[in-house]
Amino acid sequence: MGFLDIAGLGKAHYHEYGSGSKPLLAFHGYGMTGRQFHVLQKSILKEYHVYGFDHFFHGESKLTDWSESQIVAGMPKAMVKAYVEEWFKIYGRQRFSVMGYSIGANIALILLEEYADLIDDVILMAPDGLSVYKGFHFLTHQPFGRAFFKTVTKSKWLAPGLMKGLKKVGFIDESLFNIAYNEIDTEQKRQDVYYTLNLIRLLKPDTAKIAQLINQYNIKCRLIFGKSDNLFPKSAATPFLNTLDSPDVHEVALGHWLVVKELDEYLNDLGHTLPKPHPNPSPKEKG
Repeated sequence: MGFLDIAGLGKAHYHEYGSGSKPLLAFHGYGMTGRQFHVLQKSILKEYHVYGFDHFFHGESKLTDWSESQIVAGMPKAMVKAYVEEWFKIYGRQRFSVMGYSIGANIALILLEEYADLIDDVILMAPDGLSVYKGFHFLTHQPFGRAFFKTVTKSKWLAPGLMKGLKKVGFIDESLFNIAYNEIDTEQKRQDVYYTLNLIRLLKPDTAKIAQLINQYNIKCRLIFGKSDNLFPKSAATPFLNTLDSPDVHEVALGHWLVVKELDEYLNDLGHTLPKPHPNPSPKEKG
């Protein structure tokens, strides 16, 4: 574990784990830390050495001298590149892979925009960023939605009531309700939700550019969706998937809460049935 000192941003904390040799920069979902992927011991951790980053307002990552108005305005997309540049200062410039779950997929995809020529593999699980999620967009980009979001954050009863209403109409399932409800039951947690979603509001990947780069550099791209995920389902990502030459796409019998032992077993079994891929050729080698 360690920290990256990112100028103008703060200290990004990361965890190191995994017995594999391939470096993998990993970005977790809301309410977790960079240790979230440690459960994937039989699959991902055998192949990769994971550097799992804590999002800001999670774990030990800390913004430096950011006012509330700066946080609400959002972190500039260009700052994401600084994660890798600082990581290179410690570990040397080298090839690497990226992984992202839920909101963490946005950062993984933006890194692909910047470093496609150095990236071997991309692993996305229930990914945000492949389409516009109307709920988040309303809360973080529309004037009325932003005002409503701020009001809900300050209220002790509005947020829980809203979650119960969304569950009642089937917008979120039981597991997602339990996760979300546990993240809004105190004033501090509600503020962290508000700050987190606003901080990342500008971190929107250019999916057309990303698809072109994945195809150009023949980057191995594995995407995993939950069959009963109502938040980031496969159907929302289908337009993006259709632009890729050879995506490795899976739907598993889970909801949005994907990073669990069942997924590890699924991926482990998958590894036993599929042949090992050949190393990706460079664009020059492909002619």
